[in-house]
Amino acid sequence: MILKNKNALHFFAFSTLEAFDEISHGVFTRTNGFSKGEYKSLNTGLSVGDHPSMVERNRQVIARCMDTQQLVFLKQIHKTGILILKKSDDNRSPKTHPSPFSGDAMVTDIPGKTIAVQLADCQGVLMYDPVKKVAANVHSGWRGSIANILGKCVASMTTEFGCRPEDIIAGISPSLGPCCSEFIHFRQEIPEAYWRYKNRSDHFNFWRISRRQLLNAGLLTQHIELPDICTKCNSHLFFSYRKKNQTGRFVSVIGLK
Repeated sequence: MILKNKNALHFFAFSTLEAFDEISHGVFTRTNGFSKGEYKSLNTGLSVGDHPSMVERNRQVIARCMDTQQLVFLKQIHKTGILILKKSDDNRSPKTHPSPFSGDAMVTDIPGKTIAVQLADCQGVLMYDPVKKVAANVHSGWRGSIANILGKCVASMTTEFGCRPEDIIAGISPSLGPCCSEFIHFRQEIPEAYWRYKNRSDHFNFWRISRRQLLNAGLLTQHIELPDICTKCNSHLFFSYRKKNQTGRFVSVIGLK
């Protein structure tokens, strides 16, 4: 990943996605925003206890940094709902801000429709098909991961837009790493099929799980970028729920210009 600075905001870009001038994307750090206290400072979450006016200001500066008028947000619910935003079906596009739609992934081919996912240890997985000009943003926490939301999103790109998985480029955001992802109740929470991604101290490697799911969905190895940056270990840069329960949300964004 590449650390960038624009309009006084710091964000990471994926080197694989940087090759495509027709899109804008980034995984923003928590720094240089307006929120105070536990939410300092670039918090984008409206439902975590921060003052709504501060959150709106933070969202606005991120939108300007991405050269768009408005970011499209979902009400994230840790499931596998996918919102499809098509040029050929504009009536499905959110008309208000923040978006009232519930789900954990968005896919779009609409220029100017910049889609955003809120994070605090979960993965934000950005995907782009440069052939069909289709972008996706996925919120993948451990619940979404074991339900294979990534595979479902790739399938939606294929069925809804005619994408070929081998054309899709993916970047997995900084998120909770295997160093910190202990699940003491894993026998009740995580299906046995995923236990092979666990070490002896009950820490799961969800980075490897996501990579395997993308490969199983048909993506090519060279098209998957995984930075191996743990959010809990780097809570000075990213909000981390595991580090501090009462905290904000950083954001990953992608959109066609």
